[in-house]
Amino acid sequence: MQKPKKTIVVVDDIPHNLYTASKLLSKQYEVLAVPSGAILFQILEKVIPDLILLDVEMPEMDGFEVINLLKEAEETASIPILFYTSKDAPEYKLKGLGLGAADYLIKPMLSNLLIERIEAHLHHEINK
Repeated sequence: MQKPKKTIVVVDDIPHNLYTASKLLSKQYEVLAVPSGAILFQILEKVIPDLILLDVEMPEMDGFEVINLLKEAEETASIPILFYTSKDAPEYKLKGLGLGAADYLIKPMLSNLLIERIEAHLHHEINK
């Protein structure tokens, strides 16, 4: 019997980024592509994912605002959140990790490296 796929939510306001991440990850995971933080919170009312890949720069609600809300809520506080963004400045990395992100990954990233980082965090959560 095959075990169910882990669920990953990818949050990015750029459709091409959502498409690329979904195509790459859907071979191994159940992927939900979400274009905004507001829609993410609507989805979280029905589905609690195993991991969230989150962009920093988005209109209306940026990734830092999203992670703050996720970490405040009991139902979502323990979900590993990996920032996956083009914002490479040290102050962004420090802020993201300081807000509770499990990792801060820079786009573009080799696909096999992205999958390795995701696997490491999914495996880490299982062994907590």
